[in-house]
Amino acid sequence: MSKALVLGGGGPVGVAWEAGLVAGLAEAGVDLSDADRIVGTSAGSIVGARLALGASPAELLAATRPVAPPTSGPAVPVVDGEALMAVGVAMFEALTGGRAHDEIIGDLGRLAAKAETIPEDDFVATVGSDLGTPWPDRDYACTAFDVDSGAFTVWDAGSGVPLDRAVASSCAVPGILPPITIDGRRYMDGGVISGTNAGLTEGHDVVVIVSCITRVVLGAEAYLRAPLDAEVAALRDGGSVVEVVEFDDATIAATGGNLMDFSAETVQAVGATGLAQGRSEAGRIGAVWRGE
Repeated sequence: MSKALVLGGGGPVGVAWEAGLVAGLAEAGVDLSDADRIVGTSAGSIVGARLALGASPAELLAATRPVAPPTSGPAVPVVDGEALMAVGVAMFEALTGGRAHDEIIGDLGRLAAKAETIPEDDFVATVGSDLGTPWPDRDYACTAFDVDSGAFTVWDAGSGVPLDRAVASSCAVPGILPPITIDGRRYMDGGVISGTNAGLTEGHDVVVIVSCITRVVLGAEAYLRAPLDAEVAALRDGGSVVEVVEFDDATIAATGGNLMDFSAETVQAVGATGLAQGRSEAGRIGAVWRGE
């Protein structure tokens, strides 16, 4: 039985929640780190890379911190309200089919290219400080978009690019964090159209999808779930058994609807709710993961 793990995007809040969730599941006897394939998008690219490199679930949670440089000195990311709104509107249009995806990606690419953010190398150093450049000896992949061409890109060990830069590119929220230069081209967040990109696990018997965005705004779930629902349906049509884990009510309350909260207080609170949720979800997820 082949197993795949999908870790979705969700900003620094998503990193904390996913790390807590994975650790809580492991405490209850469900070790998602033994997946045959790990796919990470944005926040999930960080958590997935750490898992693929061999961090234990407990070490994963202990390493959780805001995805940003230290809160002193010149290289501090500023979450520009207008940029964040533009990204939110564009993603909502993608979710609802309001505009063609290539138009949305083009607009976000231009936003990413012109924004004044923290230095690119500082962001790579922060994201990759515990990753390094060699890829794990595992089937791990992360996603990004080419800023200029709009091409969807899947990075893996065969891509020939440094791991830290690949992961940073997957996390580079347009207008807020800098595009990442790889082989002379610039790349931005891989989650601007789909927060999960779960189709990259096609062909696996069991797929567990961890989604940060589908319940972040209460009352909007039907819209926020649309791409994920389509991905899940396609995987099930292909014969995969699929389970999805989303924010529970405690995590929704802890986030306050803001996935881009870099504060240590929020990161710690969401890590704790993720840990508790992992423990409580172990029965449901464990049965699927073990093929019961």
